[in-house]
Amino acid sequence: MDEVMLALLRTLSSLSRPRIWRYLAAPALLALLVGGGLSPWLFPAIEGALLQAPPLSWLVRWDWAGLAGFLATVGSALTLLALAYLLATVLASTLVLPWLLADVARHDYPDLAPMGRDSLLASLVNGLVAALGFCAGWLLTLPLWLVPGLALVLPVFWLAWLNRRTFTPDCLAVHATADESRHLRQVHASRLLILGAVPALLAAVPLAGLLAPALAALLFAHYTLEALRRLRGGAVVSQ
Repeated sequence: MDEVMLALLRTLSSLSRPRIWRYLAAPALLALLVGGGLSPWLFPAIEGALLQAPPLSWLVRWDWAGLAGFLATVGSALTLLALAYLLATVLASTLVLPWLLADVARHDYPDLAPMGRDSLLASLVNGLVAALGFCAGWLLTLPLWLVPGLALVLPVFWLAWLNRRTFTPDCLAVHATADESRHLRQVHASRLLILGAVPALLAAVPLAGLLAPALAALLFAHYTLEALRRLRGGAVVSQ
């Protein structure tokens, strides 16, 4: 867990640089504008879809329409929040991450030689696959939210998974070779998921939660570049 704590501390240190805040704010503002504009249409559509699908449709059939309506409202709010987070994540990974990563690498890891290859197409494909996987996982596990406790765990898990799946490959693309990237993603898989849970917990905070995806990009930049530095220096910590 020392790698996770080190990434957190270095992220806090990076936040003292005013330039970093521009990278954090840009995807949040864009996601807020798009999400705010679409929410009056999306919210009732999602709520209606949830009420017509099991298990909420069963509750309506059993004359528990009040409970079904409450759960549909909560589910719609959480789903809308997840979609806003997903949009901010896509924007952070495609538009902001290259500049953010270059700033972090230049300031904190000047000794780390870039041995990879940056590709906008690869980043877009990675983001699309991550978004599809996230949406599929979120929808398929929606019925499990009725299990006590899972309504708190599952949203955080899927947002953490989205952070790991989106930012790990992109943060390693410029500096790591294909073999190094593959090795680091395998060895550090569980720690990267824990790291992704940190900004995922912030997603529930109104408005401020939209900063979480860009903050996740900063966290993953610090973690992956330090992990790559240790790998090349021979200091590899097993999972």
